[in-house]
Amino acid sequence: MDQPMRKRSNGQINVVLNSHKRTHVKDIVNREAAPKPFPQEHAALRDIEEELGALVGMEEMKKMVKEIYAWIYVNKKREEMGLKAGKQALHMMFKGNPGTGKTTVARLIGKLFQKMDVLTKGHLIEAERADLVGEYIGHTAQKTRDLIKKALGGILFVDEAYSLGRGGEKDFGKEAIDTMVKHMEDKQHDFILILAGYSREMDHFLTLNPGLHSRFPLVFDFPDYTVDQLMEIGKRMLNEKEYILSSDAERKVREHLALAKVALSSSAFSNGRYVRNVLEKSIRSQAMRLLMANHFDRNDLLTIRSSDLVLPKHETTPY
Repeated sequence: MDQPMRKRSNGQINVVLNSHKRTHVKDIVNREAAPKPFPQEHAALRDIEEELGALVGMEEMKKMVKEIYAWIYVNKKREEMGLKAGKQALHMMFKGNPGTGKTTVARLIGKLFQKMDVLTKGHLIEAERADLVGEYIGHTAQKTRDLIKKALGGILFVDEAYSLGRGGEKDFGKEAIDTMVKHMEDKQHDFILILAGYSREMDHFLTLNPGLHSRFPLVFDFPDYTVDQLMEIGKRMLNEKEYILSSDAERKVREHLALAKVALSSSAFSNGRYVRNVLEKSIRSQAMRLLMANHFDRNDLLTIRSSDLVLPKHETTPY
């Protein structure tokens, strides 16, 4: 038979008893306070947030992606209720140094927009100057149109886009810019153009065509990673490959990254790519050490020692 709830002298309920089980009220409260799962209609946002959450840093970017989702979703609700819903172009500009996650985020945005029916395919076409600029008059416009055609339903991602404006008035890069501007307007809801590059160079690039600036309503800044964030990127990479750094190796990598960020210019230091390259080379170095020693116990197979590290030499780097 069920027994009544017991109370402490201070009036707080302590436990609930019945004939089958004992349930602490604290557990009931914790279950009620737990965050509610996303409604099924927001599954697209949940999936992208999970993938963005796996990326180190980029807090502002993660916030902006959620705001874009909210804007598109609310506009769809307004349409359903017969209210005006602006069809703003979603072309974007990514500004930042190499290795700061620009291409990775572009792919995730493509996936999000495909799930939201903003894009029919959501695929990513990557391009650079050589893919757009031809060798004679008219060739560039055709190459650019062909790339845009491939990108329809998805995203055309042009890295180092500022290089299109470096050749002066007679350079065919300007023809590529003009062609892109025209198609951004004519097919603004059929594909998304993302131009990426260094912050200062991209600011100058926007001045090359009077129609460029107004056609990029979404501008994202990708800041350089801190040393702590670079270490986190490295550890995640090693963890995926089932490696660990010895304490001495971890200290040396941290010191090296701090010095490399100072020794190299922002254009030469490639952020996440830099630390991944260092660790990939160090893994190969560890493999050579183990092969020569002919010793393969589990701990040795797991551990990258300081002697395995392959650290590029820079003027201010003592290695």
